[in-house]
Amino acid sequence: MEKLIRHSGNYRKLLSYQKTEVIFEMTYYFCHTYLKKGDRTIDQMVQTARSGKQNIIEVCAASATLTKTEIANYV
Repeated sequence: MEKLIRHSGNYRKLLSYQKTEVIFEMTYYFCHTYLKKGDRTIDQMVQTARSGKQNIIEVCAASATLTKTEIANYV
């Protein structure tokens, strides 16, 4: 049964993850270059960009568990 379950954690090869990395880096650079220090907008923008990356990582980690659950329901 373990051979049926895809190995998770290879999120770095996903195009969507690679794009969120670029978005995060660009957002971080923009905020720290063009916005005033101490501006709450900086924190909000950087946290939002970071959460995009984190969401993809979490879904990839959960995908193997979800697959195990789906297989167990049909066996």
